[in-house]
Amino acid sequence: MRPLRALFIYLVVVFIGGALLAPWLYRFAQASSHSFPQIAGMPFHRFVNRSLMLVALAGLWWLLCALGATSWRETGLVQIQGQWKKLFSGLLLGFVSLAVVAGIALTAGDRALAPGLTAHKIVGSLATAVGTAAVVAFIEEILFRGGVYGGLRRILYWPVALVASSVIFALVHFLRRVEVSGPIAWNSGVLLLPRMLGGFADFHALVPGFFNLTLAGLLLGLAYQRTGNLYFSIGLHSGWVFWLKTYDALTAGGPHTANWFYGTAQMIDGWLALIVLVATFAVFLLLPIKPAREPFAIAR
Repeated sequence: MRPLRALFIYLVVVFIGGALLAPWLYRFAQASSHSFPQIAGMPFHRFVNRSLMLVALAGLWWLLCALGATSWRETGLVQIQGQWKKLFSGLLLGFVSLAVVAGIALTAGDRALAPGLTAHKIVGSLATAVGTAAVVAFIEEILFRGGVYGGLRRILYWPVALVASSVIFALVHFLRRVEVSGPIAWNSGVLLLPRMLGGFADFHALVPGFFNLTLAGLLLGLAYQRTGNLYFSIGLHSGWVFWLKTYDALTAGGPHTANWFYGTAQMIDGWLALIVLVATFAVFLLLPIKPAREPFAIAR
């Protein structure tokens, strides 16, 4: 099977298969609500997001094989021994970069600490953010950098593969939060998916939100390219996810709201985030990171 055809089939299966799987996951969660009330209470669009990720992970090895991979090591998952410096360097860069966005927004009054915060809620939110950051960064870096980018890099020149994989990464993360009214049917996910993609028709959501996500994907992919494995990327991604979850959970809209510049609770959808991401990109390029020992060649 031709590699680009394999990638196209993979993406179609991920979106359609994930949308069809979502109602079943939703029903299972409702049936298990007594054991997992928080999961059962999630809005349906989050089940669609999770279903897309599950189908993407389930089909990842098939995609890698179709693109010529022969082992999981080729996705950038090498032994962690000797890689701790890369992991923590990435974590520090990601943490500091979005801490700047949060600090400026809070100082300017665009965001404020959420009312009714208690020590218990703060500690719980921070613990949840740490766990989510570790899991999400690990899974998504295997999928988007090790899988999609690593696979495309085998058939395309790496800058082209980097841009293509970053756009795919941004597309998946650009899905809007859409509420569903009425009962969930077998085709609810398929019907909801076009509405979740409605952000592309909203100029103010598209610019700079989609650009920010694409730039984040470029930075994560370039980190993989320069270091030769996923650990710096995982650390960087973890630092970002930590702040995204913490910011959403512990802050609320302030008295002086300028979402177009500072962004909403999502943090990454404003012009300030774009400025900080560009600065982060420049800092990353100046870091004395040892490049991969072997260049990434295009399969012939």
